[in-house]
Amino acid sequence: MMLTLTGAKAQIANEEGTMVSRVIPVEDFDLVIFGSTGDLARRKIFPGLYRRFIAGQFPQGAQIIGAARTQQDTAAFRDEMRKAIVEFAGNPGKDAAKVEEFLQRLTYVSVDARGTTGWEELHEHMREGVVHAFYFSVAPALFGDIAQRLSQYGMADDDSRIVVEKPFGRDLVSARELNATLARHFREDQIYRIDHYLGKETVQNLMAVRFANILFEPLWNAQYVDHVQITVAETVGVAGRGEYYDQSGAIRDMVQNHMMQLLCLTAMEPPYHFDPNAVRDEKLKVIRALEPLEPDDIVRGQYLAGPDGPGYVEDVEHPDSRTESFVALKVRISNWRWQGTPFYLRTGKRLRARTSEIVITFKDPPHSIFDDDGVSPANQLVIKLQPNEGMHLTMMIKEPGPGGMRLVQVPLDMSFADALGANGTDMPDAYERLIMDVIRGNQTLFMRGDEVEAAWAWTDPIISGWEQSTRSPEPYDAGSSGPEEALRLLHRDDRRWREIRP
Repeated sequence: MMLTLTGAKAQIANEEGTMVSRVIPVEDFDLVIFGSTGDLARRKIFPGLYRRFIAGQFPQGAQIIGAARTQQDTAAFRDEMRKAIVEFAGNPGKDAAKVEEFLQRLTYVSVDARGTTGWEELHEHMREGVVHAFYFSVAPALFGDIAQRLSQYGMADDDSRIVVEKPFGRDLVSARELNATLARHFREDQIYRIDHYLGKETVQNLMAVRFANILFEPLWNAQYVDHVQITVAETVGVAGRGEYYDQSGAIRDMVQNHMMQLLCLTAMEPPYHFDPNAVRDEKLKVIRALEPLEPDDIVRGQYLAGPDGPGYVEDVEHPDSRTESFVALKVRISNWRWQGTPFYLRTGKRLRARTSEIVITFKDPPHSIFDDDGVSPANQLVIKLQPNEGMHLTMMIKEPGPGGMRLVQVPLDMSFADALGANGTDMPDAYERLIMDVIRGNQTLFMRGDEVEAAWAWTDPIISGWEQSTRSPEPYDAGSSGPEEALRLLHRDDRRWREIRP
């Protein structure tokens, strides 16, 4: 058996060579979840915390405090969280005894974010000498009020940390104002701007594949990479959140944050060390190197009604809406590594399949010695983020059997579930990992303030151009790959989108 200690996990190779993880507990903490009765808390935060609890990552005294406007006592709150864990925690949530043990860690305090109710009681629950973390699972309009009251009631000490959810502003001006508001009460190293995409196992493995292996990094540049595609496709529409989405659209909801982070991790230079600021410095350089987009580099779309549901304008109840539910972009990076290699980004609702992936397409060999007319499928590295996390590399080999040298393309697959001896329910959810990183004080997978502002500085002119234009988004059929115009975005470069599939 081989043991390798890496941060909070011990990686162990058993007798069969399968990698398994031994979880190391974090230090003692008090975690306050503002907005604890909301949908995100019920679906992700509390089920994720429960899974970390049964994994043995909680210290003995750790406590979680729910805080919201709802008037209820701790017993009623625990009842609600019991239902959430059973529904959303997967198989571990069926262990009634463990669920009850976890619920004993929970307390509830009713607080008014813009008033005085509940703050003194909340302060009384906070223990001295432990990590104090505050998760703002609330509307961004309340971030400043909560930060101010944490300071006013003596809970914003030197060791406290706050976690803020997206959207972090809706443009550069509002993002700067929000950064300034939080900075009045907390240092930058205390602010954790969470993007759950960065907590996905495959996203972190992207850095490992690039920087821990000599195989790929020498090829990871414009000399050998033809182009890069980043796709985040969803099968659902915007029903149920139409009012929010119609004010945001795909570029604010997905491109400015999630897809920008994936772009940065794919394109960035090697940091001098796997250190929070070193990693984020390199991501910031990528954003600042992005060229402004030309109108022909952008495609917007809106899904139409189909057999499975209404169209976008019906979902948002706004028949004249010009907000996009789909966007495709051709992005260029002006630096030595990537000059001349385009990055194609697309994301949309009501598409053919739910999938998120990064596809690195390498250039063809400069000369073919085989009788294949000089045409063969390019090597591709496909990094699957969801639903089935893993990677595969397509390569050309000889087709088995007699009859000459016939080439065939085959994948070298690495499914995390198979390779790491895990299954879908055993792999930590992104929120689980990120919340534990907050307790550890590790900001590597969180966005820095200047990074957020740089992303908005690049995105704002795109949005402004759309607002000044009279052109409406291109319609596309629900269940398709998006509007035809998005296909032509690559066709004119003699390239093709990778098919959207699970």
